[in-house]
Amino acid sequence: MTELKITKGSANVFEDLGFDVQESQNLLLRSQTMIALVQWFNACGLTQAAAAKVLGVTQPRLNQLLKGKIEIFSLDALVNMATSAGMRVGLSIRPVTSVRVRSTAPAKTLKSDSAKPRRKHA
Repeated sequence: MTELKITKGSANVFEDLGFDVQESQNLLLRSQTMIALVQWFNACGLTQAAAAKVLGVTQPRLNQLLKGKIEIFSLDALVNMATSAGMRVGLSIRPVTSVRVRSTAPAKTLKSDSAKPRRKHA
């Protein structure tokens, strides 16, 4: 019998599948938004045509969303649909402790107050 090797995944399945960091984050946000929209549709009791009208898209476009066609939806389009469905969309951004960002901007030098010209008030 062959032994299975189990590797602990990250919090992002798209990164685990080999997508680069930027693309995997974008895919994760798009998939989360699509899931919320599918759940909204399943709970709303509307037909696809009526739900599409609420979301501001065509019925075939909504059908593509319901089929999970993530590659054809931008994050902007999905956020607009979620907002039209009455959802409040938020984005949480926090630093990653394992990544160090190097500044590429030149260091600024501070001038002393005495070097600044002063205006005389009348």
